[in-house]
Amino acid sequence: MRAHTRRHAAALAVAVTALLASTAPATARPAPQLLPALGADFHWGVAASGFQSEGHAPDSNWRRYAATHPDYDPYGDSVDFYDRYSSDIALAKGLGVDTYRISVEWARVQPQPGVWDEAGFAFYDKVIAAVRSAGMRPMITLDHWVYPGWEADRGGWGNPDMVEDWLANMRAVVDRYAGADPVWVTINEPFAYIMNEVRNGGLPATEALTMQARLAQAHNSIYDHIHARQPAAMVTSNLAYVPAADPLVDGGMLDAIAAKLDFVGIDYYYGLSPDTAAQYSAFAASQLWKLPLQADGLYYALRHFARLFPGKPLYIVENGMPTENGAPRADGYTRADDLRDTIYWLQRAKADGIGVIGYNYWSLTDNYEWGSYTPRFGLYTVDVQTDPSLTRKPTDAVDAYRAITHDAGVPGGYLPTRPPASCSLVDALDSCADPVTLPG
Repeated sequence: MRAHTRRHAAALAVAVTALLASTAPATARPAPQLLPALGADFHWGVAASGFQSEGHAPDSNWRRYAATHPDYDPYGDSVDFYDRYSSDIALAKGLGVDTYRISVEWARVQPQPGVWDEAGFAFYDKVIAAVRSAGMRPMITLDHWVYPGWEADRGGWGNPDMVEDWLANMRAVVDRYAGADPVWVTINEPFAYIMNEVRNGGLPATEALTMQARLAQAHNSIYDHIHARQPAAMVTSNLAYVPAADPLVDGGMLDAIAAKLDFVGIDYYYGLSPDTAAQYSAFAASQLWKLPLQADGLYYALRHFARLFPGKPLYIVENGMPTENGAPRADGYTRADDLRDTIYWLQRAKADGIGVIGYNYWSLTDNYEWGSYTPRFGLYTVDVQTDPSLTRKPTDAVDAYRAITHDAGVPGGYLPTRPPASCSLVDALDSCADPVTLPG
């Protein structure tokens, strides 16, 4: 059985919701016949991370995890974004997006304590310049779960000095790139980060809360530094939304960083309802492509955070759909239909007054999904295992996304290919008791 990744690790946390299976929905609110477009100021983007896509990876915690776990696929050079960044950025430009999310890998730019590698920084200089030249704004993730091997030798997040080491590097990154006016993601999915460190042996389970406290300290400190260098910056730490259980999973971290979030970054992938709850225990540990998709669940996730943070902008930092090695899903959902259905519910949320400002598709290309090349999330699929040319092959979602960005959403009269769940449990009882419907 493959170890848990960030997407299905979050899904496993919802097993308790099987107790809610007998819940019945209340009368649903009326649905508008036509939806307005999302507007010219809405942000459309694609997302990726350094270790997952770059290849040519230096020594790091994840380089070691990949090398020492026999059940993991060998990392190789992933999809080799390191050498192909220019053509990949051109693919993103062709989609009509205005935001390109990357991460600046600590292990690449600081190979030894106190030593910064100009060649490592030069790579990111070129990437960020290419993003801007293509008419897009960079969204920079400071920590996407990867830290240098020398830091792993010191104990990683179990080391009391980790926060200061982390801040020394991240301040250097911020100082170098604040002038490019990026959007900032400080720490990717803190809960899943902690879970992955524990299951890979990088952190004792007894230190999980300590790591959370240190991540919160790191976020709050670098938030202040970013605003000192880029006063109008937009900064978040994106959260992996856990159906039905998000307050339990992310509540502690959110409480610790709530005062230092310029917007709420949300990663939404899977839904939950009484008739799909069993799929989590059956498939979550190894087969992401069998987890239930629920496009309307995005609406409930957005509504959840709009109520928690009234008036604060919301941004879908990651959303996408896994397939098994690029094969059609057993449920028949195509990537294009899932994307259009998802954007419909995004427009519904906006039309209902929820302050969502942007959407990133995860991911531009397939990549190394934290131990495996089998789950494919890319708009462009890449067969790392059997295609040495690493050709980027467009999926049906490429044309769909291009049309969406051009029109600022799906057409006003569009109806999703899948009806909303009869009793969604994405936001626990609330999403079942206060459901949304399609026009009658």
